[in-house]
Amino acid sequence: MRVELIIWGCAALGLVAAEVLAPGVFMLWLGFAAAGVFLLLLVFPQLSMLWQAIAFVALGIALIPAYRHFLGSNDHVTDQPLLNKKGAQLVGTRVPLESAIVAGRGRVKIGDAFWQVRGPDLAAGTWVIVTAVDSMVLVVERDAD
Repeated sequence: MRVELIIWGCAALGLVAAEVLAPGVFMLWLGFAAAGVFLLLLVFPQLSMLWQAIAFVALGIALIPAYRHFLGSNDHVTDQPLLNKKGAQLVGTRVPLESAIVAGRGRVKIGDAFWQVRGPDLAAGTWVIVTAVDSMVLVVERDAD
């Protein structure tokens, strides 16, 4: 058995094992590229080391679209699109001001957390409605009720 076959076989197994130990999906596809060169060497045993390296790079680059097609899409439809967006979940919430809004800044308490708010100057205790979120600041308006 040629040394190159052993090298590419070990590289393929090592890269796949690295993916198992530290998942991130990147090493898996390089492992597939190394396995492809291994198979290429079985078909063309006279292939020089330079062409083996070129084949590995080409396969690694060619497998990037495969990665994006099968595992890279983050466009998953979910029944809870605001699950990890606490601020966005609060839009429409009606709460009293914990501290007055002065110069456009104030504070509310929602649950057990205090939130910075931005809106028109209002006295503490005034009921407001959260209308939007700007980073970690809630945008509020005076409640009409």
